Amino acid sequence: MKYLPELFAANVRWAEEMTVADPRFFAELAAIQTPAYLWIGCSDSRVPANQITGLKPGEVFVHRNVANVVVHTDLNCLSVMQYAIEVLKVQHIIVCGHYGCGGVKAALEGASLGLIDNWLRHIQDVRDRHKELITALPNTSTRWKALCELNVIEQVRNVARTTLVGDAWKRRQHLMLHGWIYGLADGRLQDLKTSLQDSAEMNDVIDLAVAGVWSRYTLN
Repeated sequence: MKYLPELFAANVRWAEEMTVADPRFFAELAAIQTPAYLWIGCSDSRVPANQITGLKPGEVFVHRNVANVVVHTDLNCLSVMQYAIEVLKVQHIIVCGHYGCGGVKAALEGASLGLIDNWLRHIQDVRDRHKELITALPNTSTRWKALCELNVIEQVRNVARTTLVGDAWKRRQHLMLHGWIYGLADGRLQDLKTSLQDSAEMNDVIDLAVAGVWSRYTLN
């Protein structure tokens, strides 16, 4: 018995459609992988990196986990980053979160979900770091949106502070970091203004990005 036959049938249709559109598509895809981008995103099934950026398979290298967190002890994430930076020579690392992130909401509310609580502790650290901003907001919905943005900004900081990125910058490898957020309701990406390409500018860029969150949610 073949399980999930509908997925195999859909795969056949997709492969045939791609071949009709471009007879050399799979041959070229199998020949080499040269993406310019590393995408660190959320595992949420509604946020597929290729589709929302309009990139083809092979054009973006992807790492995903719950709530797009970058932890300095996460060998999975660090291994992906090392391969992307040192072997694939990506030019951009994009940390992309999304509004409506369940992991961020659980961290915001302090919900207990079991084993994942240990992972969400990293987002609670972001929440606590920006407690003054979070508590100043009028309702849970606004706090949730703001924390989704702050989490992306802090994860860009974490990426910048890895030895992998630091070493790449020391050897003058072209590598730029970015923090984006995706809107499930409209399909649009928003730049959180965290782009940086040198450790010397990290603190100023991150501080300005956080100030941008303040202005969006406390001055309106």
